Amino acid sequence: MPEDFSTPPPPPPYAPQPARYPQPPFSTPPRRRSALFYIGIIAGSLAAVCLILGFMVWITVRSVSSGDSTGFAIKSSQIGVIDITGPILTSETIDNQLRKFGDDDSVKAIILHINSPGGGAASSQEIYHEVLRVRSEKKKKIVADIESVGASGAYYIASACDRIYANDASVVGSIGVIMEWTNYGDLLRWAKLKNVVIHAGELKDAGDPSRDLTPKEEAYFQSLVDNMFTQFVHDVATGRHTTDDKIKPLATGQVWTGQQALPLGLIDKIGGFRTALIDTARDAGISGEPSIARPAKNKRNLINILTEDGEDLFPNPSKLLDRSPGFYFMWK
Repeated sequence: MPEDFSTPPPPPPYAPQPARYPQPPFSTPPRRRSALFYIGIIAGSLAAVCLILGFMVWITVRSVSSGDSTGFAIKSSQIGVIDITGPILTSETIDNQLRKFGDDDSVKAIILHINSPGGGAASSQEIYHEVLRVRSEKKKKIVADIESVGASGAYYIASACDRIYANDASVVGSIGVIMEWTNYGDLLRWAKLKNVVIHAGELKDAGDPSRDLTPKEEAYFQSLVDNMFTQFVHDVATGRHTTDDKIKPLATGQVWTGQQALPLGLIDKIGGFRTALIDTARDAGISGEPSIARPAKNKRNLINILTEDGEDLFPNPSKLLDRSPGFYFMWK
């Protein structure tokens, strides 16, 4: 039988199968946004950022101007509170805070909240005189509130105030001067090192920490300490409205409790911060609960620590040259 070539052969099993579902219609290209659309988005974003920054600046300005920690309201009558805590190594921060509160008309009086064993002689004296200046020029009452410790240089500062408050168990006093430095001469000799100093002037290298003092050097330094001691006694007597002769018997370097200090005339009243605050507010003519203003605190982050405190983490080699004896109004 002849073959029928009119019928095509069946497709092989591996041949592509026809599509079972209809192909989707050709998709249209996405609609393009106009340039104005993107300009609007950018402008809106910038406006939002500016509003946020403006609000933050406004909050900061209100906070600084009012001294209030919240920064949302400016008080018309406030009591400024300045903390003097720990060793007094510099006067700059406290002096600046005193000046700001002195110039702020909303601050009617100032409380120095003290918890310090004292510190550098000159730094303590700087703050003492700034307290007197603000009291005299700005006609503002400044009182001291001693929390746990108000000794030596810290008491020096407190004596410049109108009144001194302390708790029964507070530590008060330590009127005296101390001078100290480290003598590492034995260490140099042990390491077989020799310190070489060339100087002009007999007392130019007095206090060289690589050797002992000569009798003349010792007398020289004692005269400096005695002079600072005389200044300390006189300034405390002036601040406490008494005489040097009445303060000298108390200027032994020792401390007293607040309870002991009251009959000695070293403080004016037994009481804590709350007592000092209420009394000061009433004296300043503030009725009701007094509002407190505190200096704004600087926020610190990792960058601040690395930049500001870098010398603490990585000491500056130039500090090694600082070998001078130190003079302190410090209770130890």
